[in-house]
Amino acid sequence: MKIDVNSDMGEGFGVYQLCDDAALMKVVSSANIACGFHAGDPAIMTRMVRLAKENGVGIGAHPGLPDRQGFGRRELPFSVEEICQQVAYQLGALTAIAHAEGTKVSHFSFHAAMGNIVNRDEALAQQVMTLVARINADLIVFAQPDTIIERAAQAAGLKTLTLFLADRAYDAQGRLVPRGIAGSVIKEETALRARVRQFLQHGTVTTFEGEVIAVRARSILVHSDTPGSLALASIVRSEIEASGHQVAPAAEVLAQ
Repeated sequence: MKIDVNSDMGEGFGVYQLCDDAALMKVVSSANIACGFHAGDPAIMTRMVRLAKENGVGIGAHPGLPDRQGFGRRELPFSVEEICQQVAYQLGALTAIAHAEGTKVSHFSFHAAMGNIVNRDEALAQQVMTLVARINADLIVFAQPDTIIERAAQAAGLKTLTLFLADRAYDAQGRLVPRGIAGSVIKEETALRARVRQFLQHGTVTTFEGEVIAVRARSILVHSDTPGSLALASIVRSEIEASGHQVAPAAEVLAQ
């Protein structure tokens, strides 16, 4: 079976860099590239596109709220129209850069607070996904399974790829445990290996409360801002390959 490994990348600004993007690009199969609002800038976006092209990595737009200081993790009171405009602006910018580099954007993945806001509002999600489909009907939308975003993307005629977040704890309802709670971010190698093996072998995850729940996913996400993200992503890839599966970009996973 083909499984995607993806990470949020290019989340720096100017001379500031969050992680070793060049090294991480050799491990992942899909890169969610920050589009200049919560992080990123034209130079970084161009560099990420070139690295992805060189390494055969799928290029994805990773739009967030315009909040550099809060890294796009604070929910700000934007209107429906403003959020739609922000999505169009960011997706359009990365699309243009990719086109100039002789390649294309293949997928779409919300960042943090923007995704949380959209995922709570069915009407908003439908408007945003309809907008995305008008810009590029071939995009694959990354989403957690059984969510408003997944359903809205499918209703808009877009393909979807569901995610398992290897480095984040889940609660009994299948939601992510808030980052402010101790143990919400998985950074220890043994714990991460166990989680990935459990997912690959049984399609489940053990929740924060100790329950076992099913996870319907074909892509594993490792956040680049998690401490040791390069090592964690390498662990995820090695566990996939050791289990007899193949790491591949989203388009290849869906085509299987």
